Amino acid sequence: MADPRGFLDISKREARYRPVAERVQDWDDVYAHDENPLRELAEVSEQARRCMDCGIPFCHSGTAGCPLGNLIPEWNDLVRRGRWDAASSRLHATNNFPEFTGTICPAPCESACVLSISERSTGGSVTIKRIEKTIAHESWAEGIIGPEPPASRSGRSVGVVGSGPAGLAAAQQLTRAGHDVTVYERDDRLGGLLRYGIPEYKLQKSDIDRRIAQMRAEGTDFVVNCDVGTDLAVAELRARHDAVVLAIGAMEGRDNRVPGRELAGVHLAMEHLVPANKECEGDGPSPISAAGKHVVIIGGGDTGADCLGTAHRQGAASVVQLDYNPELPTDRDDTRSPWPTWPLVMRTSSAHAEGGERRFQVAVQRFVGDSAGNVTTMVLAEVEVTREADGRRVVTPVGEEFEIPCDMALFAIGFAGVRRGPLLDDLQLEPDRRGNLSCGSDWQTDAPGVYVCGDAHRGASLVVWAIAEGRSTARAVDEFLMGASDLPSPVRPRTLPLSVR
Repeated sequence: MADPRGFLDISKREARYRPVAERVQDWDDVYAHDENPLRELAEVSEQARRCMDCGIPFCHSGTAGCPLGNLIPEWNDLVRRGRWDAASSRLHATNNFPEFTGTICPAPCESACVLSISERSTGGSVTIKRIEKTIAHESWAEGIIGPEPPASRSGRSVGVVGSGPAGLAAAQQLTRAGHDVTVYERDDRLGGLLRYGIPEYKLQKSDIDRRIAQMRAEGTDFVVNCDVGTDLAVAELRARHDAVVLAIGAMEGRDNRVPGRELAGVHLAMEHLVPANKECEGDGPSPISAAGKHVVIIGGGDTGADCLGTAHRQGAASVVQLDYNPELPTDRDDTRSPWPTWPLVMRTSSAHAEGGERRFQVAVQRFVGDSAGNVTTMVLAEVEVTREADGRRVVTPVGEEFEIPCDMALFAIGFAGVRRGPLLDDLQLEPDRRGNLSCGSDWQTDAPGVYVCGDAHRGASLVVWAIAEGRSTARAVDEFLMGASDLPSPVRPRTLPLSVR
């Protein structure tokens, strides 16, 4: 045990946020940065002393903790001893992009931390996410991170379609294995949902640019504004490369065609988030702005919270976030979600702390508009959520209808899987009933030499799962091309029987 009394002697201290009144005025990082960097490093080193170096570290168990298998107790102990270079090496051994995960991952590792069993007696989990992010940023600041080009080239070529975290992880692993890798991105900038789905205040896009520069220096090629299947024929893609990796995400937004859905001012979440991020990139004002409007967000998850924080910064007159589920307790209920599983508790993001109202057990019934076709009012009802025998949710109104003002409505109710189009049609790939692309135990789809990873395979999920699947798929591709591979494979694919595909 690194420090047997660490968690008893040292109180848990999370990273601090900037004051609300200050941060809602800009798109800068929501976290405060200490004017004295050495003081910040000292505090993080002290927090690392709280790690007990458990005999069975559930924090990096793929079933409950981190699917990447991050060697958390090891780099916690190295941080405790001030060995930031060695901590960076151990962290990057399992994670290509720790500044991404240390910033936007909800940290299942912390929920699975042994100190989370009884937070009242232990003070709560180790601040794993904060330590991870600090290791990454200190590594960049001190020049510890640099390009890692391969010692030799294999002469084999791989095309990666999609530049989100799964595609980037697969591409970096395959480039370092010696293959010639080209990443194709249909947007004008690289990063996928990291770039355009997650607000700037939550993930600074300079972090993405820095990793892309590292990957270019290692030998990875990138092509933007290329919608494979339209701008580049699938036959040409396959002729160029010995293998193809599909990391196209699960971008088919889930909709709700209630009466009045066609009114102006009613949008899917991504129709709001993408142009807001483009504005931060310098592309001009967003055509869908919350400025001066009464905004209602349908959906209580992370995407809804991202819309909430974006609406605050755009100057919304008011914001209400709706959730048809009951309000969750603030403490873990061991009968519903026992440790070390992900706890079903009420979560408050930085955006929720900035204002707005949250309403539970309500659902939209219809929208009402003015004579010009603009939404002005949302009609709601209290609801009860039950499940059918096959697992489907059924939302039933149980109360009187009531109205709230609404100049702008945003559906943030999840994603329905991959988007259909020429790419999948030409590969003759049919999504399963969940809208995802199936694969075998080797990550290969029904199209020979074509692999899949990330949200396209498992549905909309966490950034750690995307990176883990990208790394595992890279090993499968390397093995396919070379007959054997030394690359790691942290997770196995989610495979479904043919009867449910």
